[in-house]
Amino acid sequence: MGVCVLGSINLDLVCRVPRIPLAGETILAERLDRFVGGKGANQARAAAAWGAASALIGAVGRDEAGAMMLADLAGAGVDVAGVARLEGEDSGLAYICVSAAGENMIVVISGANQGVTAGQIARTDLAGKAVFLAQLETPAEAVAAMFSSPEGRAGVTILNAAPALPERRTLLPLADIIVVNQTELALFAGAEEPASAEAAIPLAHRLISRDGQTVIVTLGAAGAVAVGMGQPIIAPGHPATVVDTTGAGDCFCGVLAAALGEGLDLTAALRWANAAAALSTEHPGAAVPRTLRADTESRLARA
Repeated sequence: MGVCVLGSINLDLVCRVPRIPLAGETILAERLDRFVGGKGANQARAAAAWGAASALIGAVGRDEAGAMMLADLAGAGVDVAGVARLEGEDSGLAYICVSAAGENMIVVISGANQGVTAGQIARTDLAGKAVFLAQLETPAEAVAAMFSSPEGRAGVTILNAAPALPERRTLLPLADIIVVNQTELALFAGAEEPASAEAAIPLAHRLISRDGQTVIVTLGAAGAVAVGMGQPIIAPGHPATVVDTTGAGDCFCGVLAAALGEGLDLTAALRWANAAAALSTEHPGAAVPRTLRADTESRLARA
């Protein structure tokens, strides 16, 4: 069974800098790279690289960037039939600074991503998809429409609640699985950012609003923790030679969705997603290689 991803599609302009600049500071970049990005595109690509039948719903402009990004995603094995090309809109754009330590700072111009509608979801064939994954870079109405569709209610719904927008909290009850990082968890829980998996557990419980829900908190190098009705599941971090952390969370979500779509249980899916995300930080940009699954299996075999 396949994965359907609803989300943003951006052209990422990545500036390589010695360090993240301070407020008001000008620094010189070492080089500029261009990648296809956006949370939706990144997650759909990761699911496809894992071997899932991955389909993407989103929107780009009728511009050169939009055509290039759709061709790139199709070449990566993503079904882009559900992506609209909008007249009069520019494709999404992200300006990203990446430091020598792999840290990043991102500014996003949404463009056509804000043109995704609930009607577009209704016109898209969702049959054959077992897992439905969305984030918060497209309109809330579209996310609600996909999760509330007959196919969404019959499958597994995952909300990567990023960026953390307080007004989108109403979407959290619609998801079977909520994925947040430490910063996003703190915002939605109304608390200080947790420093460990143990500290994240009680905060994650605050986001659960109904039986059967699970909250997964990604903790960077410290791994991830899943909190639900039973005992928490803690996946330890994996060592990595970090080049660029951009898109690591997206890789995590895409592989998680693909693994669950294969029928793996949450413990196994969490383990694979956590390891794949760590491996993704060893590559520049948010796009993962087609060899992601084989590379992750090889890394875990040597662990």
